[in-house]
Amino acid sequence: MAKPFFRLQKFLRRTQFLLFFLTAAYLMTGSLLLLQRARVGLPPGPRAPGPLQALPVAAVALGVGLLDSRALHDPRVSPELLLGVDVLRGPLARPRPGPRWLRSRNSELRQLRRRWFHHFMGDPRGPPALGPEAPRPAASSQGTYMGCFSDDGQERTLKGAVFFDLRKMTVSHCQNACAERSYVYAGLEAGAECYCGNRLPAVSMGPEECNHECKGEKSSVCGGVGRLSVYRVEQLQPGSRKRRTVTYRGCFRLLENVTHAFPDSLVQANVTVETCSGFCSQKEFPLAILRGWECYCAYPTPQFNLRDAVDSSLCGQESEARRLAEYCEVYQTPVQDTRCTDRRFLPTKSKVFVALSSFPGAGNTWARHLIEHATGFYTGSYYFDGTLYNKGFKGEKDHWRSRRTICVKTHESGRREIEMFDSAILLIRNPYRSLVAEFNRKCAGHLGYAADRNWKSKEWPDFVNSYASWWSSHVLDWLKYGKRLLVVHYEELRRSLVPTLREVVAFLNVSVSEERLLCVENNKEGSFRRRGRRPHDLEPFTPAMKDLINGYIRTVDRALRDHNWAGLPREYVPR
Repeated sequence: MAKPFFRLQKFLRRTQFLLFFLTAAYLMTGSLLLLQRARVGLPPGPRAPGPLQALPVAAVALGVGLLDSRALHDPRVSPELLLGVDVLRGPLARPRPGPRWLRSRNSELRQLRRRWFHHFMGDPRGPPALGPEAPRPAASSQGTYMGCFSDDGQERTLKGAVFFDLRKMTVSHCQNACAERSYVYAGLEAGAECYCGNRLPAVSMGPEECNHECKGEKSSVCGGVGRLSVYRVEQLQPGSRKRRTVTYRGCFRLLENVTHAFPDSLVQANVTVETCSGFCSQKEFPLAILRGWECYCAYPTPQFNLRDAVDSSLCGQESEARRLAEYCEVYQTPVQDTRCTDRRFLPTKSKVFVALSSFPGAGNTWARHLIEHATGFYTGSYYFDGTLYNKGFKGEKDHWRSRRTICVKTHESGRREIEMFDSAILLIRNPYRSLVAEFNRKCAGHLGYAADRNWKSKEWPDFVNSYASWWSSHVLDWLKYGKRLLVVHYEELRRSLVPTLREVVAFLNVSVSEERLLCVENNKEGSFRRRGRRPHDLEPFTPAMKDLINGYIRTVDRALRDHNWAGLPREYVPR
């Protein structure tokens, strides 16, 4: 009996050792494989790696569906891994077709949160230059490289137009954007930021200070932290959009002392609109004022604002008033009014945590544009939207609880989410227009229109049934749980921008000049006009949809009055 037992014991010992050996071998093999694949992402030489080679094996696993989708929102997951997901997702890895908004609304909103992005943008030194050579001025650009300049001063010279692109910024892209707006210089900073202007920065730096590569053009220099790589814009690249032309703003009565009222002027025989506009654009003035042979350049001011236009016939060539030179023609130049374009983060953490709350499609992005330019401070976001960051909303990258922004965008509702804020600006828009705007955004992005097939599909009625009740519950929740509210109607902001914006900045406890508010009015559209073909005479709402929405309108109107606010505007009245 002892002999068989001894053999069994010996066999088990050998098996245990064998299992241990196989496990160790398996782990070592896996580790070597991971190390080997990770090394593929490093360039072996001057040749740039392909998109699949440059990603770790975990990203490949995620691209084919081996990693759980929750990893996308795990702050421990590498941002470089997440940035490669879109590259790897081919047709076989795409989710099943169908409307995304049929999911839980709160779940969808949470998917927009960008907890990892604060970590991604947190390194002030920026990415090191890849390859053995330092980045150099782009050889393919048609402009002249002017050098590396400091951008640390309070008075920035290149502040005419601003945009960012975290992944595709190139020198040509920046040059074309500046040339389209008739600027002379294009400056690139930190690899992803583009600034335009007509004057070179005052402080020149050594070439080694501009050591960041362009995000979309490897080995090309795109400035550094607080450093601008400046190019002189020569001409538009082939295939680029045409230069923006001047816009006629109307006929106005001239001020008594024009020399004192207007900062710059040009007197020339047979001066034309193009000559006057070009002269004022070069001087970076947004208004070109033409009276006979006299050309004046100016900003809108309380004494000369664009709301005081008169009958255009008074500026006619045969007009008696024209001959007496009492009236002038005013044109908008392609350059931007730069008196309100400077923005920054709050110097100290805000003691009052303010929300800018709205239903999606209610104009939150446009309101942020107005608030940032009026106050001079960035706005934050409960989510992260790379498209908005590229449009100049630098607060998108900041953690929403940092308290370094003047207010924080949110579409959230519910007691817990609302009570996190000390006060809120509640932006309300006509639900019919809000639903159309949000559907356009979901189907075609911030600046596009949904295609006809989208409106005719089952997605549109499903969207209305899901989102119409949210429009109502969003307002009701903020009225119920909000601690301190300012209710702003989108339509009123459109009709009476300066007075309404004055109320908003007072609510935010910020003092601004009247000139700055007029600058905001002059730049009120920003970059948020939808492009493409507008659907012709589209009436997407069925009678059943209208009955549903009208019921929610009456509920919200009654709730506003019960909380001592004015009811909804008359145009909201059920149609």
